[in-house]
Amino acid sequence: MSDSEIPFHYVSTKQEARQLVESHDRFWVSNCGCREKRGGCQQSRMDVCLVFNPEFGGTGSGLHEVGREEVEAIFREADYARLVTRPFRNMENLSQTDGICFCCDDCCSYFLNHEEVCDRGKYVEDTDRSACIDCEMCADACHFGARTMADKILVVEHEKCYGCGICAEVCPQECVRMVPAQ
Repeated sequence: MSDSEIPFHYVSTKQEARQLVESHDRFWVSNCGCREKRGGCQQSRMDVCLVFNPEFGGTGSGLHEVGREEVEAIFREADYARLVTRPFRNMENLSQTDGICFCCDDCCSYFLNHEEVCDRGKYVEDTDRSACIDCEMCADACHFGARTMADKILVVEHEKCYGCGICAEVCPQECVRMVPAQ
């Protein structure tokens, strides 16, 4: 894959996103450009575009510096609203991550326009079906369509998993874990 084909965004688990945060000392937040374009979001607040490099400027308006407390508040929002962490690359230095978008399927362009490309994460789901009670929580939380219900039975399409880890976060039986993608 050439550099010009590498997508701007990639998916990560929240744990991976937190590791990115730990590697930085300063943070900026802007409004999410997708949420602004759509006039808001039904799932979360507007100011969830976390930036590590202020030269990038964020995806929406209102870029301002914040402390770690505000970064933690964004992660709490992501947990509550089941937002997918989608770090974004510096397109001039692809080994550098400039920030993290916190995305949902209500307003984010990736989920609404499947022609937009996003790299899969380093992990995929692994479900212990013998412990699963088909409660539907993970299917309701999956933004990628990898988990659905058919006749009240969980159907997992492993190849659709992008590795965000939300299914593992919401499973009351703790029967979903994230494993390295192959």
